Amino acid sequence: VQLQAFGGGVVQAGDSLRLSCAASGRTFSSHRMVWFRQAVGEEREFVAAINWDGSRTYYADYVKGRFTLSRDNAKNTVNLQMNSLKPEDTAVYYCYARADRRDYWGQGTQVTVSS
Repeated sequence: VQLQAFGGGVVQAGDSLRLSCAASGRTFSSHRMVWFRQAVGEEREFVAAINWDGSRTYYADYVKGRFTLSRDNAKNTVNLQMNSLKPEDTAVYYCYARADRRDYWGQGTQVTVSS
């Protein structure tokens, strides 16, 4: 069972990126999915979350209005659309889910935003 995050890259300020998190080995269609990020030398911080059916989303204030989280339960994926990227968005982004009293973390995908 694993979560695989991908879609990161190097972009300029103001650009967009779309991160995806694909689950394999089990379905997470009935679980909240969350994105965190961690910049070098910083604590891991919450970015966004989506409930099981995609009807509710939650965003950290510093990404609200720029990031949009969605999910496709048929494909067992969640997608984080990141627009108007800023240099302070530079971090490794991780997807996360908790299921069966276990924590599942994706391996992380690097996002670098240059000014």
